Amino acid sequence: MEWIEVSARSLEEAKELALDRLGVVEDELEFEVLQDAKGGVLGFGRVDARIRARVRPISREKPSDRRRRNRPARGGRDGARRRGSREGASSAADADGADGAGRAEARNEGGARSNRSPRRRRSRGAGGATVAAPVSRPDQEDSTVDHDDLSIEEQASSARDFASGLVQAFDLEASVEVTIGDDAVDVTVDGSDLGILVGPKGATLAAIEELTRAVVQHATSGQSARIHVDVAGYRQRRREALAEFTRGLAEQVRASGEERALEPMSPPDRKVVHDTVAEIDGVTTASVGEDTRRRVVIRPE
Repeated sequence: MEWIEVSARSLEEAKELALDRLGVVEDELEFEVLQDAKGGVLGFGRVDARIRARVRPISREKPSDRRRRNRPARGGRDGARRRGSREGASSAADADGADGAGRAEARNEGGARSNRSPRRRRSRGAGGATVAAPVSRPDQEDSTVDHDDLSIEEQASSARDFASGLVQAFDLEASVEVTIGDDAVDVTVDGSDLGILVGPKGATLAAIEELTRAVVQHATSGQSARIHVDVAGYRQRRREALAEFTRGLAEQVRASGEERALEPMSPPDRKVVHDTVAEIDGVTTASVGEDTRRRVVIRPE
């Protein structure tokens, strides 16, 4: 994915502008700060913040390589603790051997001693029952399971399997194809009478996309590729319709000289608006609002 450069009055505004221009959410953004904002005196000498940003590329690194790189060295703190435990156990064994004869002689002289194991501590529970306390072992390893991450191909396969299962659950006739691109995994569902998977204004499709992402993220310990889902070409038709609507609205703004605000939109839809207006002279765009209420405003230049 190519880098873009954007400027704004603050770093936060510059980052928000980059998110709109790229059509992604925050955790899908990679950026570098080129210039921090500097305030001037009485408005003079002010410098806007400037960043260089792009869509975070899909990692092609094998999961085994990531685990090997992130695994702590055996000579680190864990290794030192293990060595210390072994050395401590060795020293204790030597000490036991050294005074073992003395303890045996003391037992012979003092009579029979308790045969209670020194490795288990016992306490009296309710009703006088004897309860054996668990004994901790210094050489016992952590049994936490380390879930392996999935490769990009495996994530794409998981997304396809989920979408196929969804199609079957609705008893629909459709095919599911998956394409791995430079910055996302695209899941395409094609067929007839698939409106139930799209829903009003694409609301059901948006929910299906989120569910597909959640399924893949669950299998990858929360880290996965960006996943886009489209049904019967709905998203492409929406982009074309939104671009056409934006061009008409931009012409109105240029003719009247008054700004117009669009309804709140998702990052991909805001990107369509920004890109469309960027090709029209005499108008510009800005995004206002936060989170789900963020919208694009078309303004005269």
